[in-house]
Amino acid sequence: MRILILGGTSEARELACALIAAGLDVVSSLAGRVRDPRLPEGAVRIGGFGGADGLAAYLRAEAITAVVDATHPFASGITANAARAAGQAGIPLLVLRRAEWDADPSWDVVADIHAAAAAVRAWAGDSVFLTTGRRDLAAFAGDSAHRFLVRTVDPPDGPVPARMTLIMDRGPYTDAAERALMREHGVGLLVTKNSGGPMTVAKLRAARDLGAGVVMVARPPLPDGVTVVATVDEAVRWAGPGSAGPGSAGPGSVRRGSGGG
Repeated sequence: MRILILGGTSEARELACALIAAGLDVVSSLAGRVRDPRLPEGAVRIGGFGGADGLAAYLRAEAITAVVDATHPFASGITANAARAAGQAGIPLLVLRRAEWDADPSWDVVADIHAAAAAVRAWAGDSVFLTTGRRDLAAFAGDSAHRFLVRTVDPPDGPVPARMTLIMDRGPYTDAAERALMREHGVGLLVTKNSGGPMTVAKLRAARDLGAGVVMVARPPLPDGVTVVATVDEAVRWAGPGSAGPGSAGPGSVRRGSGGG
């Protein structure tokens, strides 16, 4: 077996380590969008494939026998390409997606980043904490009525809000530090994506503690029929020695149709 992990997340790094320890041949692929990525154990390639057709050609050329998509929950383009490419190459695909954060009734849950920008424009307050990533800042660039505290891993490279304070940092974050940051900047509204996981959840607790509102961008749907698991352990059972084999859904696995995720 030779497994390709489409990575960039902490779960992808954990999975690569576990599968290598189990004796499997693993290649991890990173998109190359982060300037200084945290690299997983084992073989790593960085850069795109050229769409679904390019990925399918890579799978055949490298004799890949299974793919695990462990990319960010909002990397919908990569996930769609992975599903198509695995189908073209005739090999199984597993999607590893950490669980979503449980919705709070007070959140304003919106469908996408453009709806989030509209919600901010309609908000009567002043200071917004924006943690949706540098690639989504253009949606807020035309808003001069609000002050934006923006946190990204790398510097923005496109249009940004006119009144912006930029912080470059990456998690994990603590409740105390997030509360202090939001107090310092007078944040009244947090805008974020439902990425799930423990590394960045502290901002939600801080917003609750400080009485700040939350605009939450919902996850995009997954491709029809893909097999999905929520934990690294489930992915190891799917791919590792002694499993029923890639393509079989182990305990806790979910087969989602359109609209899942």
